[in-house]
Amino acid sequence: MNIPADLKYTKDHEWIKIEGDKITIGITHFAQSELGDIVYVDVDTVGDTLNKEEVFGSVEAVKTVSDLFMPVSGEVLEFNEALEDTPEIVNSDPYGAGWMIKSTISDKSELDDLLSPEAYKKLIGA
Repeated sequence: MNIPADLKYTKDHEWIKIEGDKITIGITHFAQSELGDIVYVDVDTVGDTLNKEEVFGSVEAVKTVSDLFMPVSGEVLEFNEALEDTPEIVNSDPYGAGWMIKSTISDKSELDDLLSPEAYKKLIGA
């Protein structure tokens, strides 16, 4: 199971890459493997300021739809538009080309609530 050491994680299986005052968010390798073949990623919150744990979009796989949750409060700045035509990138490269959104961080103290790679490994039993 691929769990990069330079990222933070949520109990809802999102990963977070912190880049100064901005973050990039996607779903973990574990999440995409549990969902199966991803056929659609829906994010219509660009420009919206959302609170921690609010839904910023959804991901649709062949058999299910799953909500995507903000790991920290912030403004959704950008959606990975490549996912509109090729959502399966999330399956093949969840930590790279399969990123979903970029966001600001409204409250840096919320970063303390994120899981370390080790804590995430325990959560999923890896």
